[in-house]
Amino acid sequence: MKNLAYLAIFAILATSCKSDTSTDPAPFPKVDRTVVFDGISDSTLPGDNFYDHVNKTWYENTPIADDQVGVGAYRFLNIPQQELLRKILEEVSQNENAQGTIEQQVGDFYASGMDTLKIDERGISPIKPILARIGAVNDIKSMMVFVADQIKTGDYSIAAPYISPDQKNSTINILHFGQSGLGLPDRDYYFATDSSTIAVQEAYKKYLTTLFELVDEDNAFAKAKTVYDIEKQLAQSHKTRVERRNVTKNYNMLAVSSLNKSQQNLGWKTMLSNLGATTDSVDVSQPGYYKKLNAMLMTVPLKDWKLYLMANSISTHSNLLSTPFQDASFAYSKVLSGQGEQQPRSKVMTNRVDDQLGFALGQLYVKRYFKEDAKKRALDLVNNFQKTLEKRINNLEWMSDSTKVKAVEKLYAINKKIGYPDVWRVYDADIKREAFFENVVALRQNDYDYELAKLGKAPNKDEWFTTPSTVTAYYNPSANEIVFPAGILQAPYFDLYADDAVNYGGIGMVIGHEFTHAFDDQGAQFDKDGNVSNWWTKEDYTKFQAKTQQIIDQYSNFTVLDDLHLNGALTVGENTADNGGIAIAYDAFQMTEQGKGSEKIGGYTPEQRFFLSVARIWRVKMRDEFLRNYVTTDPHSPPTWRVNGPLMNFTPFYEAFDVKEGQANFKPEADRIRIW
Repeated sequence: MKNLAYLAIFAILATSCKSDTSTDPAPFPKVDRTVVFDGISDSTLPGDNFYDHVNKTWYENTPIADDQVGVGAYRFLNIPQQELLRKILEEVSQNENAQGTIEQQVGDFYASGMDTLKIDERGISPIKPILARIGAVNDIKSMMVFVADQIKTGDYSIAAPYISPDQKNSTINILHFGQSGLGLPDRDYYFATDSSTIAVQEAYKKYLTTLFELVDEDNAFAKAKTVYDIEKQLAQSHKTRVERRNVTKNYNMLAVSSLNKSQQNLGWKTMLSNLGATTDSVDVSQPGYYKKLNAMLMTVPLKDWKLYLMANSISTHSNLLSTPFQDASFAYSKVLSGQGEQQPRSKVMTNRVDDQLGFALGQLYVKRYFKEDAKKRALDLVNNFQKTLEKRINNLEWMSDSTKVKAVEKLYAINKKIGYPDVWRVYDADIKREAFFENVVALRQNDYDYELAKLGKAPNKDEWFTTPSTVTAYYNPSANEIVFPAGILQAPYFDLYADDAVNYGGIGMVIGHEFTHAFDDQGAQFDKDGNVSNWWTKEDYTKFQAKTQQIIDQYSNFTVLDDLHLNGALTVGENTADNGGIAIAYDAFQMTEQGKGSEKIGGYTPEQRFFLSVARIWRVKMRDEFLRNYVTTDPHSPPTWRVNGPLMNFTPFYEAFDVKEGQANFKPEADRIRIW
């Protein structure tokens, strides 16, 4: 169904491991190439701005491609990854002897989307049946039937169901409903009055107007305004992203019979029946939204709701239709992201295949580009970091012994997934080379069926929620698992032949970061089995909350653009993980042969190379428009503060670079925040 990226709701019971007190890891292979940290800016002292000290020269001399919103590491390392995937797709799409294979499936899907002449020739015809169904809606009951039917093909509008583990019983998957209904990225976009947000609002209204024009609707501007006004009413009921971080307040298990009685306009029993979901109760994550929606179904005229559904469905399918629809979509996104020009069709289709057939394409990627030695070495590192964090937990001054025991139990119950899945997902969809629109809809339908089949069953312990080629990593609290796909096991994060300082400051920080997520403001509320459960003493949890508040306060003072500040409450989980990640990685590095020594490489001590590597993995440049949206909607801090923020709190960094009082990022030792 929807919201698969919301990993806090997935659960796989982790396997307990026996604690091993050894922390001296096996060394990396002998160095046969030296990582050089070039472009260091002597004009910026490490203690003033370490991110700029390491990355300023690169930043000033690296352009962002016109068809991109950013360049560098982190999520933008997926750009060269996509080129590898494109090469695979170009090859398999021309293979005429691949019948019945995954090569045929991904190749035919790619080929169908590359046939832009056919797509343009079809014009608006693929979406006409959907518009006809909207036109036939004659009451709220038939409208809700349409809403449910469209969800099954990936066209979500006013309802957002998804299936994932029960937060209080992680051994079973249940049905959840989240808030929905908006076209702008976030509720706050409807109410902010700064010039940048107003520009986005106007671009979105123009986009809606264009969509109506493209399907030959008259009075397009007035109809777009009607749609926007409905969305703004819905936005008033939305919880903010900060409010949605509260795990317990966003879990509301309600009986379907009770919902059906109190929200008769929504018709919960009929809606669930139309969705094919058999259940007596659902978790309504944000109940205020559905209460508001139920009322609006009566106060908003049916003819206006039909305009809303028309705009929503056209927008959902706009990038599957002819060039004018794609141009309209890009014109809006350009204002939102700052991207200068549309990507070539090959890039667009590579991203789409990765999005909709990612585990089929991932099998081909792993066979061609992933070294099994990297998987083995990464597992060694993860095991070593687990032991390192155990030591740090046991040495905490602010935590009682009884809570430490529970924390260590949870730590060793974490399940570790590296590289790629042990069991590959199979996509049961009929893909035709000449039917791009229908292929996308069929795959969305397959996704829906795949998710629906989980309802009422135990979570699949083998399931992954990101594709192997993606440059990312994640911790899943409901499953108590950490996942490191093949995509991130490459430079600058990981180099099988680099010195330990480079790897511990690179992939090491990422590993430490993901482990710390098990104990951030949200993860700390889940026990070792993935259930929301209080395993803390009251006194310890009060101390923990005070420390996370310090993180919130620190990061809320950081300025990104002009007077735009970070939202410390939104980013507290990621910031806590960044601070813990560096500390864990550094402790683990100190146990290596290089970390115990003092030999310089390239003029830098082992400790300095560790921190240089930390700064280098966040070497990212973004367009200002994209960055503004990022700060509003993303729980991660921008790259500058993923480096400078944690290092301001970390005394070994001060010692490595002789950071002194009076330098911009200096904090007195008593003010440096340490949680884990």
